[in-house]
Amino acid sequence: MSAPILLPGALCLRSAAWICALLLGVCRAEAQAPTKPSENWPCFRGPDRLGIAAPGNNAVPIEWSDTRNILWKIELPGRGASSPIVWEDNVYVTAYDGYGLEKGDPDANQSKLVRHLLCVDRLTGKLRWRVHVPLGIAREHQLSDYLSLHGYASSTPVADESGVYVYFGHSGVFAYDHAGTQRWHGALGDRQHNWGSASSPILHENLLIVHADPESHALLAFDKQSGRRVWSVPTGSGDTWSTPLIVPAGGRHELVFHHSDVYHSEDRTASIGAVDPRTGETLWKCTLLKDYLCPSPVARGGVIYWLGYQKAAAVRAGGKGDVTASHVLWNAARGTEICTPILYDGHLYWVNEASGVAYCANAATGQLAYEQRLEPNPGRLYASGVLVRDSLIYVSRENGAYVVEAGPKFRQLANNRIASDRSLFNGTPAVSRNRMYLRSDRFLYCIGQK
Repeated sequence: MSAPILLPGALCLRSAAWICALLLGVCRAEAQAPTKPSENWPCFRGPDRLGIAAPGNNAVPIEWSDTRNILWKIELPGRGASSPIVWEDNVYVTAYDGYGLEKGDPDANQSKLVRHLLCVDRLTGKLRWRVHVPLGIAREHQLSDYLSLHGYASSTPVADESGVYVYFGHSGVFAYDHAGTQRWHGALGDRQHNWGSASSPILHENLLIVHADPESHALLAFDKQSGRRVWSVPTGSGDTWSTPLIVPAGGRHELVFHHSDVYHSEDRTASIGAVDPRTGETLWKCTLLKDYLCPSPVARGGVIYWLGYQKAAAVRAGGKGDVTASHVLWNAARGTEICTPILYDGHLYWVNEASGVAYCANAATGQLAYEQRLEPNPGRLYASGVLVRDSLIYVSRENGAYVVEAGPKFRQLANNRIASDRSLFNGTPAVSRNRMYLRSDRFLYCIGQK
């Protein structure tokens, strides 16, 4: 710590007071300045759900470690695979504890499962409030080999000026105001799947939309103010974990999502499709990716891009009925099982969660520009990538974050590790106002220039 500056005389004391007031004013101005919509990161993968930081985040560092560019960290009350979000000066993140922490624990009791929603000051890392959601009201998915990889807090919250909304599996969906007061709770269903829940809720106009495939085999819409269920659309067999996307097309909005029609069958069929987000009315359907789906769609210019297990595809929006033969622009034999891609400057970028291979494909044709393994071996990656300036950031579960230059030629820039934290990193980073927020199973970190 620097030695204090000694200022002799009354004039110096007045000067010191003026300097302190000025600095305090600057801090207050940063905290109280009106926030532009693009400066928030209000949901899974940011304001447009594309994983791209808004222009102006040029000071976000692409290198960090225990001793470099970590502005603050706060210990979390439990684990979680969800991602942090930012609304105004609040950072929201979920976690769970009490159950599902150690597979095979003979004393495990699911009734002890508790979820947490935390609200943290984005500037200081101080905890503003925390709510607890005990199981109590419903049974939950039983712990399995797959569920133990990500746990019981995998869904990322979503926020707007009305409040913050969270999806907690069988326990339902919860709405809170920004002071932490519960506004309403909605039930989602009681079906079971041994992989649990992972899709994140989205907001559109006056609706909160939840892809509650594991709990009800349905896409559900709730009035965001009252919690009243507005519509429900069947989604098939219950093995989809992708987050739906609102896509403008032909003067209307389409809610695009994935569903499987046959579950656990060699002849399974799966579809991507669209409904009217206001009513749930079916618009179109495309039978394309014949498997369960975790990656979420991305879209631009009326074209929707999907990744599935060993497959990628592009589909033109704006159709009617079955568009399998008319609206598929391309498909390619490369994909990923977990991670959502980034669409940027005419290219599609993603990383395979098991092999650690990074891909770049031409968005117009699907032709690969590169296929390159990250180094050192990242192990598994469950977080989706984000783009800051011209850098792609891929967070691995155990071996740090990999930074790759955004462009059709592969160039790895960094591998950043927080060596003191040996827990898992499953969440996708959030980027807001020149800071990046990254969570592990133990801590929430704020990364910024220091």
